[in-house]
Amino acid sequence: MTGLELVLMYLIAAVLGVVVFRLLQLPALLGYLAVGVLIGPNALGLAAGHDQSAAQHLAEFGVVFLMFSIGLEFSLSKIRAMRSLVFGLGAAQVGGALLLALAASAALGALAPQRWPHPLSDGVLLGGVLAMSSTAIVVKLLSDRLELETGHGRHIIGVLLFQDLAVVPLLVLIPALASPPAALAMTLGWAALKAAAMLALILLAGGRLLRPWLRLVARRKSDELFMLNLLLLTLGLAWLTERAGLSMALGAFLAGMLIAETEFRHQVESDIRPFRDVLLGLFFITIGMLLDWRLVLAQWWLVLLLAIVPLLLKTALVFGVQRLRGTPPGLALRSALWLAPAGEFGIVLLNLAAARHLLPPEVLSPVLAAVVLSMLGAPFLAQHIDAIVIKLVASEWMTASLQLTDIARRTIRTQRHVVICGFGRCGQNLARLLHDEGVAYVALDLDPDRVAQASSSGWNVVFGDATRLSSLQAAGLSRASALALTYVNKASALRVLGLVHEHAPTLPVVVRTRDDAAFDELRAAGAAEIVPEVLEGALMLASQTMAVVGVPLPKVVARLRAARAERYGLLRDYFHGFDDATLDAAQRSQARLRSLTLPGGARAVGLRVDALTLHGARLVQLRRVDGRVLEPDAALELAAGDTLVLAGSVETLALAEDALLGGG
Repeated sequence: MTGLELVLMYLIAAVLGVVVFRLLQLPALLGYLAVGVLIGPNALGLAAGHDQSAAQHLAEFGVVFLMFSIGLEFSLSKIRAMRSLVFGLGAAQVGGALLLALAASAALGALAPQRWPHPLSDGVLLGGVLAMSSTAIVVKLLSDRLELETGHGRHIIGVLLFQDLAVVPLLVLIPALASPPAALAMTLGWAALKAAAMLALILLAGGRLLRPWLRLVARRKSDELFMLNLLLLTLGLAWLTERAGLSMALGAFLAGMLIAETEFRHQVESDIRPFRDVLLGLFFITIGMLLDWRLVLAQWWLVLLLAIVPLLLKTALVFGVQRLRGTPPGLALRSALWLAPAGEFGIVLLNLAAARHLLPPEVLSPVLAAVVLSMLGAPFLAQHIDAIVIKLVASEWMTASLQLTDIARRTIRTQRHVVICGFGRCGQNLARLLHDEGVAYVALDLDPDRVAQASSSGWNVVFGDATRLSSLQAAGLSRASALALTYVNKASALRVLGLVHEHAPTLPVVVRTRDDAAFDELRAAGAAEIVPEVLEGALMLASQTMAVVGVPLPKVVARLRAARAERYGLLRDYFHGFDDATLDAAQRSQARLRSLTLPGGARAVGLRVDALTLHGARLVQLRRVDGRVLEPDAALELAAGDTLVLAGSVETLALAEDALLGGG
């Protein structure tokens, strides 16, 4: 099997693995790991006995682009705003994990010096692995649960930011640990000096040269040229740091930091994401293939021990640090449980150690298996965190009760009000207009800073989760006149609609969406009105354009009212182009327009409009051969050369076309 064939096999396996894990609503990263384990030499053995160097070298670039992305996210303003959490809680968590691992390694070295001959290097390595949590998995799960802006969400993000920063010195430190013990101090000092010199050179010189160069490239208006420069910068700096005896990933991180300070940051981030995700997927497949299941099965008790004990240790460590900082016990435990599972950077560090033979295989395989097992268990742990916190922290009941009491106290005298779910820009504008019209409202939001600032300014907003029945009931769900969902999240909207349908079925709910992709699903779930931003934007653009060209204002207003009265029916139908083949099933089911000109022998020629068989499609417009455009009329008789504008889904349009032309 050639290198290309091996890469193709990896890609096929990756596609299948990601599809399965996405269907299970689990992160794609876990799918890559599972695929690697499955096709590895100790399972199906599909790649056993073949030269895997080509695929492994390609996969290493996944880590390079991952570190480049981390560098892009390195925002000094963001770090400064969260400095207490990043450099307080985050530093304590990482430092505490390193100290725990070093102490355990020193104890093993004293008890079994023959089997554990390098307690310092092994302790630093395992401490780095223990300290890391999965940014990819945790942020995805928090985002899905709408908890990124909560108190524990902010604490978790602060710790994850410091973990990402801590990877950089670990990438310098771990290769140096492969040096002989006698020369270790000299090697570490020399590595630190080279890293500092490289950092200063790249940031000082690169910062002055990069911005004008990227502006010059951008003026050429060539996507290919911009992408080539981006790849050259990333891989060039990775090559420079590797030539200096450091890690390629360090150079990529510096490249990301440089670009983060330019105005091209967001464009670069979107351009680099496909490279990063694909290559990182290959990297995690190769990591999964490192697992030697013969050793793992022979030492299953050790794997379980290495998966569970670090989980408990990290939970206790983060909880203890949080309590020392004065954090309430419920918030402290919730943050600790989210951060407890292992992360992808732990695997990166293990891979780096394996390449330099820092850990023997009989230690590497169980540790790697334990890290993978811990990551696989993260989504399942997340589902039970609330129940664990409520069970273990007695005051959590009191905290939740106080929050609900505060909501109820603010709304107890309010009748016929509007419950506003989400108090971002859209929610605040709605609240302002309601206030001006004398309509009472109460707003629920999960951002404590926003709630505190808005509440102190006189807005009727309280901290609460709109997807929880208790919060909605405390906000006066049964007494309200309407409920407005002002943030864009279909899963949350469907959950709120389900709660309203069950407990206040007559309450009208207005839902904001990005477009009309979920229009019918939200309507079926009980939404009284749906406001798609794209279609409303089209209406506003059309109204302003008509007014500018001289259409009388009453006629413009009538057009807007008609479009809304028809629930955007005409706007939801539109002509699609060559990209139809790339649409998913949900998008393909949405209505679109198609024009069809009748040839002389078509079955529909000579038929009246009311005699047509359209299989669920609608006739929107009719254009005669002489150019006249007519509205559909049941008595109109079709002639050869007429052009029909049909609206419907892809399937109904195909059936209607066959029926009109004579194909069925």
